[in-house]
Amino acid sequence: MAEPALIQHHHVEDWHTPKGRAIREVVFGMNDGLVTTIGFLAGVTGSIAQSRYILLAGMAEIVAGAVSMALGAYLATKSQREFFHSEIEREKWEIEKMPEKEAQEIREIYGEMGFTRPEQEMIVNRVMSNKDLLLRFMTREELGLFEEHLDEPVQVAGTMGVSFVAGALPPIIPYFFMSNARTAIWAAVLVSVAFLFAVGAVKTRLTKTNALRSGLETTSLGIAACAIGYILGWVAEKFI
Repeated sequence: MAEPALIQHHHVEDWHTPKGRAIREVVFGMNDGLVTTIGFLAGVTGSIAQSRYILLAGMAEIVAGAVSMALGAYLATKSQREFFHSEIEREKWEIEKMPEKEAQEIREIYGEMGFTRPEQEMIVNRVMSNKDLLLRFMTREELGLFEEHLDEPVQVAGTMGVSFVAGALPPIIPYFFMSNARTAIWAAVLVSVAFLFAVGAVKTRLTKTNALRSGLETTSLGIAACAIGYILGWVAEKFI
């Protein structure tokens, strides 16, 4: 038996596509990678004058940060999937053991939406006639879970790790070409500011917000992190 058109319909807007949902990992990973790295570089430059030592420390920080972010994303996404599946299994049990309770929940859902009692009963009869449809309906309407929106842990981990590295590399590039760390940090700051603004502006292609405002917001947060890192490095040099 065919399912209602409303349930069969799949949105095609960017946010409902894997590309749209991945923006969370991409922006978070890139921003965290860049801000963490520039903050780290600013901090150690306040106490170390030679670029090669800072470069080695920075590369180690990037690798450790990328692995940490990837593992964290994997575990978080896997835990979310496990929770969702446990909720779906519980719903299956309720459908099998307490069908009248499920029918009442459907009435309540549509009653809150303004449907009359006869309309509620018509929907109840239709949904309760098919267990697969009932499970899908309750999973979406009662639990708010959409199977097609569950992300793959390995894919999310890879996206997060690669995004972290992509964001962390720009600020460290000047240290490959400049031996004086004090000069390199200013070049790194300029590169990072430009990159932060670009990330904030580009993401608006999906978020549909103001590009200038988004770019300035992302840039200001990065500059704040850089300043804090540099101050901590300066304090360490003077007092420790």
